[in-house]
Amino acid sequence: MDKVIRLKKGLDIPLQGEAEKKVTDAPEPETFALKPPDFHGLTPKLTVHEGDEVKAGSPLFFDKYRPDILFCSPVSGKVKTVFRGERRRILEVIVEPDGRREQMAFRQGDPLAMTREEVVENLLKSGAWPFIRQRPFDLVADPHDIPKSVFISLFDTAPLAPDYAFILKGEEKTFQTGLNALSRLTEGKIRLGVHPERSDRAFVEALENVEVHYFQGPHPAGNVGVQIHHVDPVNKGEVVWVVHPQDVLIIGRLFSEGVFDARRTVALAGSEVKEPQYYRTMVGASIAPLVKENVAGQNVRYISGNVLTGTRVLRSGYLGFYDSLVTVIPEGNHSEFMGWLRPGFGKFSFSRTFFSWLAPRSKKYIMDTNLHGGHRALVFTGLYEKVMPMDILVMQLLKAMIIGDIDLMENLGIYEVVEEDLALCEFVDPSKTEMQTILRKAIEQLIKELG
Repeated sequence: MDKVIRLKKGLDIPLQGEAEKKVTDAPEPETFALKPPDFHGLTPKLTVHEGDEVKAGSPLFFDKYRPDILFCSPVSGKVKTVFRGERRRILEVIVEPDGRREQMAFRQGDPLAMTREEVVENLLKSGAWPFIRQRPFDLVADPHDIPKSVFISLFDTAPLAPDYAFILKGEEKTFQTGLNALSRLTEGKIRLGVHPERSDRAFVEALENVEVHYFQGPHPAGNVGVQIHHVDPVNKGEVVWVVHPQDVLIIGRLFSEGVFDARRTVALAGSEVKEPQYYRTMVGASIAPLVKENVAGQNVRYISGNVLTGTRVLRSGYLGFYDSLVTVIPEGNHSEFMGWLRPGFGKFSFSRTFFSWLAPRSKKYIMDTNLHGGHRALVFTGLYEKVMPMDILVMQLLKAMIIGDIDLMENLGIYEVVEEDLALCEFVDPSKTEMQTILRKAIEQLIKELG
């Protein structure tokens, strides 16, 4: 085995409710939805109207400023609703499936026998291109760029994250086809982030046209941004592309079968789930069939994604475009009398505020959404540095983003981070600062200034 990059900084949050390694076919939802807010920097323009018939792979909307990037329906059926928010901003395009599973036909063949232009064209027309995102800024990649490398992390260290070794088992051929397609998009390397114990060694060793990098350590060791930082850092003017493992499968199925097959295996996890397990479903599926009669209690929060970076959704809400996890935890909309004076043996605390630090490390906790405090002024505590395994001064970068100093942000490494990279800092922050929101606003400012 090659050299292992061992990361000491970070934090594994010990939540109860990890998904059991068994897979069930989820009942087909009554509706599916594609949500433009899932895509940073997107200004959507509709290609359909309510009542239109669509097939799997039919465009629903496109990017106003990059009209060749299409966002397509995962199923065949009828456009039921276009849900809008303030200023008529498109929030959801909802499709009601017809059960016929009709699919648009796209080019089928070996991507290694195609030119880069042919591979890009197939990805764009099929709606598979949005699965490719770029660093910096976590935007849908620009097809006209040539990335210096493509990164794929084959393990996830976020709380209750799905086990990709389990999900990808038996999909070696399709995954390799997806890798071959991605290899045509860059003059650099396809780099796989692999855990020496959590990843399937036989699966990894069977892959071709890739460079494997081993990482070990607590969360966020599985974050692709951390892996990029330690292997091939992003400097100003450079672009690196990233793809999730299950999205590589969708790209692989496009070239091997000639269809936009948006199947996805999703983990349903969390302390409030009666039977946490994996489900086979589709991108954009309603989570209602997954949680029906499988959640204990009513006062819970449904999250598409993990508890650190996921999006709050309704019980009848939809799976995020890039998400392979649905988490259900208790709501924290209650007060606790003298909570900070109690010994807190049942409360997890990174800063050892409670006596739970005396408990065995294997103990799992039920955590709700309560902030356990209010917003305060920023103070130097040294906590950020303990969970940030990147050579970045978090406090200084945070202050630069708040005041909008672009030169200072660039010097402090804003090109290397996106929301998930600061999520742990936000979790341990005693000031309750919404770092991920601040970072996204700073990125939007930077994009506007850079044009």
